[in-house]
Amino acid sequence: MASTGWSPEEEGLKQIIDLLKESQSSDTNIQRQVQQKLEELNKFPNFNNYLIFVLTKLVTEDEPTRSLSGLIVKNNIRAHYSKLPKEVAVFIKQECLSSIGDPSALIRATIGILITTITSREGLEEWPELLPTLCNCLDSTNYHVVEGAFGALQKICEDSPELLDSNVVDRPLNILIPKFLQFFRHDHAKIRSHALGCVNQFIMSRAPALMNNIDKFIENLFVLAEDDDAEVTKNVCRALVMLVEVKMDRLLPQMPNIVQFMLLRTQDSDETIALEACEFWLSLAEQPVCREVLGAYMDQLVPVLIRGMKYSELDIILLKGDVEDDQHIEDKESDIKPRFHRAKSHTQKHSDPASGDGTAGESDEDWDGDDDDEPLSNWNLRKCSAAGLDVLANVFRDDLLPILLPILKETLFHDVWEVKESGILVLGAIAEGCMSGMMPHLPDLVPYLIERLADKKALVRSITCWTLSRYAHWVVLQEHEKYLKPLMTELLKRILDANKRVQEAACSAFATLEEEACTELVPYLRYILETLVFAFGKYQHKNLLILYDAIGTLADSVGHHLNKTEYIELLMPPLINKWNALKDEDKDLFPLLECLSSIATALQSGFLPYAEPVFRRCISLVERTLQQNYAAISQPEQYEMPDKDFMIVALDLLSGLAEGLEEHIESFVANSSVMNLLYQCMQDPMPEVRQSSFALLGDLTKACFKHVKSCINDIMPILASNLNPEYISVCNNATWAIGEISIKMGEEMRPYVSMILPQLIDIINRQNTPKTLLENTAITIGRLGLVSATEVAPKLHFFIRQWCTSLRNIRDNEEKDSAFRGICNMISINPQSVVQDFIFFCDAIASWVNPKADLKEMFHKILHGFKNYLGDDNWTQFSEQFPMPLRERLSVGYGV
Repeated sequence: MASTGWSPEEEGLKQIIDLLKESQSSDTNIQRQVQQKLEELNKFPNFNNYLIFVLTKLVTEDEPTRSLSGLIVKNNIRAHYSKLPKEVAVFIKQECLSSIGDPSALIRATIGILITTITSREGLEEWPELLPTLCNCLDSTNYHVVEGAFGALQKICEDSPELLDSNVVDRPLNILIPKFLQFFRHDHAKIRSHALGCVNQFIMSRAPALMNNIDKFIENLFVLAEDDDAEVTKNVCRALVMLVEVKMDRLLPQMPNIVQFMLLRTQDSDETIALEACEFWLSLAEQPVCREVLGAYMDQLVPVLIRGMKYSELDIILLKGDVEDDQHIEDKESDIKPRFHRAKSHTQKHSDPASGDGTAGESDEDWDGDDDDEPLSNWNLRKCSAAGLDVLANVFRDDLLPILLPILKETLFHDVWEVKESGILVLGAIAEGCMSGMMPHLPDLVPYLIERLADKKALVRSITCWTLSRYAHWVVLQEHEKYLKPLMTELLKRILDANKRVQEAACSAFATLEEEACTELVPYLRYILETLVFAFGKYQHKNLLILYDAIGTLADSVGHHLNKTEYIELLMPPLINKWNALKDEDKDLFPLLECLSSIATALQSGFLPYAEPVFRRCISLVERTLQQNYAAISQPEQYEMPDKDFMIVALDLLSGLAEGLEEHIESFVANSSVMNLLYQCMQDPMPEVRQSSFALLGDLTKACFKHVKSCINDIMPILASNLNPEYISVCNNATWAIGEISIKMGEEMRPYVSMILPQLIDIINRQNTPKTLLENTAITIGRLGLVSATEVAPKLHFFIRQWCTSLRNIRDNEEKDSAFRGICNMISINPQSVVQDFIFFCDAIASWVNPKADLKEMFHKILHGFKNYLGDDNWTQFSEQFPMPLRERLSVGYGV
């Protein structure tokens, strides 16, 4: 690259150095002034030249000042790269490459950051000499040059791996991977670590250049396993964790050695190495060969994982584990994680409820019930060990118990509280995988855990809340006086604990108990509500958001039993006070709106006194978001895109109101612009907005159809265009809304059938369609057949088998009733279509526990019609292929 020959003026250079010094001041006013000056200086094209000169040439200056000037250039490149004059960009690139081997590690690292920032902004085509220069530097005899080049390459591999594996610049990776592998045995540990760090970036993407060299890579990796450098060891562990997923077949011959290596590293005194190694067990547990590979090592591995589950001294300091009473300390706003609303989706209840408490597969982050705020302890050895034990318990099931039970006996009753706490965590971690083997021990263990809820250590109380929530399913099935009542009583006390961590854990555990117990909680509702309402006055900001969840879940779980004047008078005033206190742009509205949505659905007409202001505010939130959205689209330089979650949550609360108030919502709808707003929301590019719009459309159809009917010509094409299973939840809610509209439209639905039916048939016949979408699709096809049988019946043979199998597990309800009436209508018009698949129809009929008399008569007629059509002998032959329970049900219920 030709030199640009630029050099700075003394006066300008001095000003910039003074500014850089000032910016390191701890005084926020000075920092603010410096920030302003920097913004102004950015208007001068040469400003970045001065900064890069300080970074690369001003060796007399101190390192922090030089590095800071480089980081300011990085920020300028990020923000204004396209506006930089060409010669300035050339100067920056030239200086970076010529100073890559600066004697200072900090300056080399800063230059590496600059190089990768430019690369990710403009790609590699605009800087053709970059990679050849860096590759040449790797062959230098000067250590600083080699390390600087490798540092820059590793950053490019991390930030822009796709550029290195792209045809646009002739797949540089084909040259780089073999080059990196040569450095695995370099004399300097830092270089070995860089080389391995670079290659690691391409394992998960299965880059062809690496896959072609995989045996050489693994062979070199095993050499590095002997390395005594911490960074190298970490990278070896990381590589093995990824290779388990990508190239397990290549690792299998060496598995005994790998397992021993990982066992050792999981116990490393350097916790960062131990954490990398511990990820290996999580990765291995997902492989089909896990059981046979690890079986012989479980007696070694389980104790290692359990030791890793004990709080370290650092954890306890970070968690302020010695502070018992912190309820009066105000929350730091930075502690409160952003919340994301989950939009409403219409689902069916099943006649074969899956047992278990549904805690598997949670995100790693909130895995073990102590939802730490400090980023330092968010994913640590304790959580990783606990998650590892959880997934292995799901692989090995009760075979783990002979190893686990003696350890549990020792830890649960230990005098040292940290050991006892880790034992309680173990008990929670194995709850799902070892549930059947733990059953005989639970009559003793659950009372022990309930006692621990009053332990003097807050961290013991909080983990006990979580562990008990993992056994909530078992508790609910036992004698209530003995287990449910004491558990509920103690958890409610913990909801009012003096420690915020315990309050949070108790609220979450109580929400799980509510989901499991449902209406079993009705006798205790007053006591529960008094506690939850008292917590309103006690909680700081963060836990208040979790309290909303617990109240919303209670409403979902007990439903209309909440609709008693005494309960409403207890619950609604504090919620409405919060509602009035929150501004329209406050994100705390999300959990509060979700909570009110559940309450409105549960209270039904009991919510009427509160409905009008709530309805009005929801409408204004939707209006406001749509206006902000319009402004941002039409004048992007002036307005930012709004947070559409406000609109989504408002639509969902309107849904809750429509579902709860039913026909009482009609007057609110009549006096509002809701249908016009809904029309706009249904066409929003964001899938979650459409998903909530179609849920509301379905609920308004049920509650006050005349307002929907007046827009039906505009609505139906939008619904039809959203029958796209790529967006499962959108498609699901659109399908359900069409079914509800069909029932209300009756014969007037006919003109729209041809617009909708082909997509529905396509969805029901697709491979791997999720169960909920299949069920709603089947119900809607049935409902179309109910109101437009002559249009749908000719297509019966395209979907009858899938239709029957989709609905066989749904509980008896109104939706299922209307769908089956539709299918019977169609069969009576087109009986030939069902002959091939009649056994599936028989099975679907048998799924009814208690059909209404006239529907049962329809079934009777079709079954006997088919039997007569076949003749007695053929029917006997045909029915002999039925499973015995099906034959019995049809014989007893329908006399065939």
